[in-house]
Amino acid sequence: MADRYEKSEAGADAPVVPSLRWEELPEGPVLVLLDQTRLPSEEVELVCTDVPALVQAIRTLAVRGAPLLGIAGAYGVALAASRGFDVADAADTLAHARPTAVNLEYGVRRAAGAYRDAVEGGADRDGAAAAALAEARAVHAEDAEASSRMAAHGLALLGELVPGGGHRILTHCNTGALVSGGEGTALAVALAAHRAGELRRLWVDETRPLLQGARLTAYEAARTGMPYTVLADGAAGSLFAAGEVDAVLIGADRITADGSVANKVGSYPLAVLARYHHVPFVVVAPTSTVDLDTAEGALIEVEQRPGHEVTEIAVPFVPGAGTEAGTGVPVAPLGALAYNPAFDVTPAELVTAIVTENGVVSPVTPGGLAELCSTSRWGKSRSGNGMMAE
Repeated sequence: MADRYEKSEAGADAPVVPSLRWEELPEGPVLVLLDQTRLPSEEVELVCTDVPALVQAIRTLAVRGAPLLGIAGAYGVALAASRGFDVADAADTLAHARPTAVNLEYGVRRAAGAYRDAVEGGADRDGAAAAALAEARAVHAEDAEASSRMAAHGLALLGELVPGGGHRILTHCNTGALVSGGEGTALAVALAAHRAGELRRLWVDETRPLLQGARLTAYEAARTGMPYTVLADGAAGSLFAAGEVDAVLIGADRITADGSVANKVGSYPLAVLARYHHVPFVVVAPTSTVDLDTAEGALIEVEQRPGHEVTEIAVPFVPGAGTEAGTGVPVAPLGALAYNPAFDVTPAELVTAIVTENGVVSPVTPGGLAELCSTSRWGKSRSGNGMMAE
């Protein structure tokens, strides 16, 4: 169950609240989440004492973003193990909480595997639970390191694609510290550019229908001092036409073996616009987001979300508003049907480069992507496959 909230006012001078943390309380361990549905007006921590509460938080997007979902899934397995619940059942429930983001299943599988190995090795319940928790913490730490490495690789790539600095970067959805164990994926690259004095403007798509750009990316940009401007998703075309975009940076929820990229709906139109206007379209994601077992983008299961997210707007400052039909302010006639896919899929031929913690693949090819994912460290760039390295 989720049994309490801790509230603080959000603002540029307020202390940073971590997106997720494990806490040992006298009554037992809990997983504490920053409720992203309440941002930017309030920083509210949601305390999960069991897996059903965590699954609810995942499905309502209180916790979201591919890398963070992997971390949350791993900690969810540890929570079930530590509290004596059925770990196999918990792992299965968590892994299927959202179908598109491959990281969720990845994190669950790692922690569940550590638990199972400990049990098979003769560990008691506490020992097996400790193994699951250690694995969850490893997933968390690895993601933080990956974030830092992606930022460095991405900044170097920007310098090659857009020489001279003064980058004007367009981004979609939210890809910063709110979705990561570190500073994020695509937004971490933009932040690195800002710290290097090379970011002229961060263009922030509002990202309808749940406004993860306007609410969350703008929140992070304001906190870090990045120069940013929010725009309606439909305004991106005019921005390209005016020559105001130097590069598009987005994250990913799943990248298939052929290099197709599933990301927040609205990403594919940006890729088409970028290609037409000869602007680099760059995807930044850890290798845990690459799904080599899925051959092509057409095979990705795209999550379909409730129609009321489109036909209603959640009332600000009201807990639970927008979580069910009828709890928000109607913006369409009663009974209007809505098409609401959570993601769309961008084919590899529209992607200029994919940035991972291991390096960059460009052009994006199945062989280059597979080789990048099979190698943890690179000594130098390799000719012929378009890959850059540390």
